[in-house]
Amino acid sequence: MGFLARERQVAPPGWNRWLVPPAALAIHLSIGQAYAWSVFKTPLEKSLGITGTQSALPFQLGIVMLGLSAAVLGTTVERRGPRWAMLMSLIAFCSGLLISAVGVWAGQYWVVVVGYGLVGGIGLGIGYISPVSTLIKWFPDRPGMATGIAIMGFGGGALIASPWSTSMLTAFGATTSGIGKAFLVHGIAYAVFMSLGVLLIRLPSKEFTAEKEALLKDKPNKATVTHNVSANNAIKTPQFWLLWVVLCFNVTAGIGILEKAAPMLVDFFKESSTPVAATAATGFVALLSAANMAGRFVWSSTSDIVGRKNIYRLYLGVGALLYLVLLTVGSTSTPLFVIAAMVILSFYGAGFATVPAYLRDLFGTYQVGAIHGRLLTAWSVAGVLGPLIVNAIADAGKKAGHVGPDLYATSFYIMISLLVVGFVANELIRPVNPKFHEPEATAGAGEPSPRTDDGGTAARWNEAEAAEAAEDEEESEGVVKK
Repeated sequence: MGFLARERQVAPPGWNRWLVPPAALAIHLSIGQAYAWSVFKTPLEKSLGITGTQSALPFQLGIVMLGLSAAVLGTTVERRGPRWAMLMSLIAFCSGLLISAVGVWAGQYWVVVVGYGLVGGIGLGIGYISPVSTLIKWFPDRPGMATGIAIMGFGGGALIASPWSTSMLTAFGATTSGIGKAFLVHGIAYAVFMSLGVLLIRLPSKEFTAEKEALLKDKPNKATVTHNVSANNAIKTPQFWLLWVVLCFNVTAGIGILEKAAPMLVDFFKESSTPVAATAATGFVALLSAANMAGRFVWSSTSDIVGRKNIYRLYLGVGALLYLVLLTVGSTSTPLFVIAAMVILSFYGAGFATVPAYLRDLFGTYQVGAIHGRLLTAWSVAGVLGPLIVNAIADAGKKAGHVGPDLYATSFYIMISLLVVGFVANELIRPVNPKFHEPEATAGAGEPSPRTDDGGTAARWNEAEAAEAAEDEEESEGVVKK
């Protein structure tokens, strides 16, 4: 299709790169509706007669499919371009909402699980990675800020969807008819909004190369990336798996609080002189969501100044110390508990926003979206691991007669340990071995230059090969040949 052809997605000369962030936000603010799934849980349980565990299935499956689809389809997204990816995300995500509407009207909850979780989850994965990789190519001078803008939108999607969904359920009724109408309105409205991103998104042109050099002139050490690594080679490097551990454990530590925030706050102060009411705990959840969203932009933008490794030292090191604060003195002061938890959640959101720029620093812009997609499997694991640790230990503690902070002490010790392991993994990350680099420098838009047999290319590659130890030569040649 001509409209979706990659050459039709290239920006004309003089295109304003600041039109790209709104295109990314149009997608991420829409698919961020997934974080507002809890609004539908209780109405679905009452209208369809299902359990709390069953009502969580669409969201859980959606997050799993986000990671899997991003990993499997990441290379295709890079090859087809962002417009194709955003359109596929629109079709899958909005179709999932429409299928869910039909499932609720028919009283068949399995249809909702398939629609929202399976079909919609594929849309989540495709839509999550494509705007991010495109923004990195447009903002080589400020990759952390650029990715923070988009991923802040994903975190902020719930701030729009949650009150909107609540108001629709109030107007339509929390019945199968009302829930179905709410899903229908969501599907149609998000299709219109996401189409703006499809129409607006562009890839950098060759002319942008000269502009990029001017942008990077004052930031040669922090911003310039002269090498590129393919997605297939990236997963063969220790850097990829070390960063996988960093992301997984940072997310595990954050989501452990986020998933059980309200009851955790109530439990912590239940036996104190200043117990917290359930209504106040709801406000605590809103504060955590705001911290999560703000951290995605503030900390990721800061990483452009201090560097990616240093900012993850903050997320992991200070995060571990804050968990220790919660464990030792958190129950003595409600404001102290709330502030410490908010900072931890800001690190949680920032970890998502900063990791694409970290990947760009390590592997270059060529196929960074595909590499990012494969790394998001860490999110799928953490999404199960974090809530499992906190809930299982708290449930066991209640059966043993524990109350207050004792319900979470073991969980917090585990979170501290995971953050320390993540901190060590971050320290072990080094520049990628040249044997994994693509032989030629990449073009301005992040695509490899046409392969030729010119002497300059051969000389550059031979020079890189000569830098390797003798015992690695044979392996190096095998890695880069296609």
